[in-house]
Amino acid sequence: MTAPVFSNHGCRLNAYETKAMEELATGAGLRDAVVVNTCAVTAEAVRKARQDIRRLRRTHPDAQLIVTGCAAQTDPDSFAAMDEVDVVVGNTEKMNTATWAGLAGDFGTEPVQVDDIMSVTETAGHLIDGMDGRARAYVQVQNGCDHRCTFCIIPYGRGNSRSVPAGVIVDQIKRLVGRGFNEVVLTGVDLTSWGADLPGEPKLGDLVMRILRLIPDLPRLRISSIDSIEVDDALMQAIATEPRLMPHLHLSLQHGDDLILKRMKRRHLRDDAIAFSQEARKLRPDMTFGADIIAGFPTESPEAFENSLKLVKDCDLTWLHVFPYSPRPGTPAARMPQLDGPTIKDRAARLRAAGTKQVARHLRDQIGKTHHILMENPHMGRTEQFTEVTFASPQPEGQIVTAKITAHTENRLQA
Repeated sequence: MTAPVFSNHGCRLNAYETKAMEELATGAGLRDAVVVNTCAVTAEAVRKARQDIRRLRRTHPDAQLIVTGCAAQTDPDSFAAMDEVDVVVGNTEKMNTATWAGLAGDFGTEPVQVDDIMSVTETAGHLIDGMDGRARAYVQVQNGCDHRCTFCIIPYGRGNSRSVPAGVIVDQIKRLVGRGFNEVVLTGVDLTSWGADLPGEPKLGDLVMRILRLIPDLPRLRISSIDSIEVDDALMQAIATEPRLMPHLHLSLQHGDDLILKRMKRRHLRDDAIAFSQEARKLRPDMTFGADIIAGFPTESPEAFENSLKLVKDCDLTWLHVFPYSPRPGTPAARMPQLDGPTIKDRAARLRAAGTKQVARHLRDQIGKTHHILMENPHMGRTEQFTEVTFASPQPEGQIVTAKITAHTENRLQA
């Protein structure tokens, strides 16, 4: 009997949950199983999940093959119909101890265990020992999304927004710091909506300030993807005054043209994104930004695309996640006039090229500067801005080392 094999697809939250599932499965005594945690953000993500399922069945012909995640939640029947799949488990069920106890027991369990995600009102806190080796831990503080962007299927995979209470979060981070983690990343599906369903409706900035106040021995706190239009005053204060809050924000921008943003049903306009990035960098001059941008959204004219391309410089974005648009069945955008595939591919390539130039400029600007680098392994760590740094001589893994940047390669610094 062998330990289960886990394959993760998609976002950092999925990676966090895969780690949690590993612990739940191990605790339940699950053996001879393969678990695929799927992503539904694009049609390509679903295709890759199916491809991975077929590959894993070939390499593990006798294992119990379990499929879960957002794609399994939104379309369980299609995965259950695959000859390679034994069990389909929903996003809520995958976080329940009882689910894994059942999977570890009777092989004849229900082949589809997927309930209505919209009926879920609580986010369970799952304590995990961390991610990225011994350096960095991810803490899920929120799940789900109350917004309905016209291109997005994720609310139907994650359900409505729900928050983990601040006290639970603080206790978990204290535990992780006690285990030696020097950086904690707050993660969620719609992070800036944290607190809206809690008593008093606290904001994400309130949570950040509370963590930093109550856990003075936490060296570094990092925030994952945020919706800049929902950033509150307390979070701006933290950006301005808290050096332990890392100067790197990943922004959910999606586009740079006002008409397309309206058709996406986004809550911000182009000028809002520019104003936020300028204000954040004014408060914290070393701030760097990543961003999600969709190329080839339905009805995107050449002029609208140019506005996205110009947004890269107008917001001084560094780390781009470019998504070629693909229609998701059941979303309003799938019913809009679509662009042809070659046009979408070309525009995505042009956005990525703009991002490559921004990274090169960022790397050049770091030469001669001194950074505090969190070591992910003996020869590679990351700066406060999440830039990779390589070392010729080994450094203590999991520790923060101070070093001067001497050179750079295509996408990494050298110290």
